[in-house]
Amino acid sequence: MALTTSDTHDGTSTDKTNNTAHWSGVFAMSLCVFTLIASEFMPVSLLTPIANDLQITEGMAGQGIAISGAFAVLTSLLLPMLIGTMDRKKLMLILTILMGISGSIVALAPNYPAYMIGRALIGVVIGGFWSMSAAMAIRLVPSNKVPKALAIFNGGNALATVVAAPLGSYLGSIIGWRGAFLAIIPIALITLIWQWIALPSMKGKAREPGSGNILKALKSRAVAYGMAGCGAFFMGQFALFTYLRPFLETVTQTSVSTLSLLLLTIGFSGFIGTLIISSILKRTLYGLLIGIPVFMAAIALILIPAGSYIAPVVLLLAMWGLVATAAPVAWWTWLAKAMPHNAEAGGGLMVAVVQLSIALGSTIGGILFDADGYQSTFIASAAVLLISAFLTLQAYRMQTK
Repeated sequence: MALTTSDTHDGTSTDKTNNTAHWSGVFAMSLCVFTLIASEFMPVSLLTPIANDLQITEGMAGQGIAISGAFAVLTSLLLPMLIGTMDRKKLMLILTILMGISGSIVALAPNYPAYMIGRALIGVVIGGFWSMSAAMAIRLVPSNKVPKALAIFNGGNALATVVAAPLGSYLGSIIGWRGAFLAIIPIALITLIWQWIALPSMKGKAREPGSGNILKALKSRAVAYGMAGCGAFFMGQFALFTYLRPFLETVTQTSVSTLSLLLLTIGFSGFIGTLIISSILKRTLYGLLIGIPVFMAAIALILIPAGSYIAPVVLLLAMWGLVATAAPVAWWTWLAKAMPHNAEAGGGLMVAVVQLSIALGSTIGGILFDADGYQSTFIASAAVLLISAFLTLQAYRMQTK
């Protein structure tokens, strides 16, 4: 069956590390993801105290998230050209150290420029880690276990998404926003020690001249369609998800406590999704990549007439979280299958595509939300998600020609 993942062999099978499953290293990487995502989105729940302390506006404080995204894109594009044959274990240790330094700089920032420098550093770590994630999974476990390893990586992402905002808010109320960022440092230190112990040495291979140019991957029509499908998926997802809170407050008219419970439900169902998706990926990859955006498009459209009723909204958003949070596992698995010989360059390209798509989706969704209300935003989200399914179907057809 062409839709299955079992008939594709990755090009790293000659690596010594590929014949042994380093599961402790995989879980160390998952903890790294948890710490990284918590660091990335910590300002979301702390904007007001950060702004008051640094004497800036909340909008300026929020730019700390934007700058981390910008540096993530820049790093993902440049990293494959810069690291050469560097031991990937050493690279991960350096990125983890930078994560701790970023938390320290932000926590101790005397002014706005220092705060932004700290946030730029976490962007470097985001771009570096996610660029390497598929390639690291290929190196850490046998090829048939790569989807499971990627699901474990993304489990750290899902868990951080569930707890980061409420934990940051709680810590901020107890020990202040600076204390909340300082709390990241011991977790980063534990991550560093675990990675140092658990990760095997992973020497990079010598590249052919020009192979560091990640845009060359787009010469393959299957890869180009796949990347476009991936970008459209994240654009459609975040066009809606970014404005979920004002929708719930104004349309569903939820209380603050109910809103928190709803967001927690989305996060928890997403965590469940990451636990079960690897078993489904053993049977079908493209079936998920095409089916998930179609399913999410249907949810987006059903939310329009059902938005005033709390019970169906809870059910719909739980299903949204279940598939949306797990979808990146499928996309990183696709990357490992589509570009097994150059997963690092492909990872850099995918990170750039995802980050830019999230920014574009959030911007377009916001413009529509302000101009015509939530209905236009949700319809646009559904349309882009359906485009994602179509582009991914084209990628499948190109691959099977």
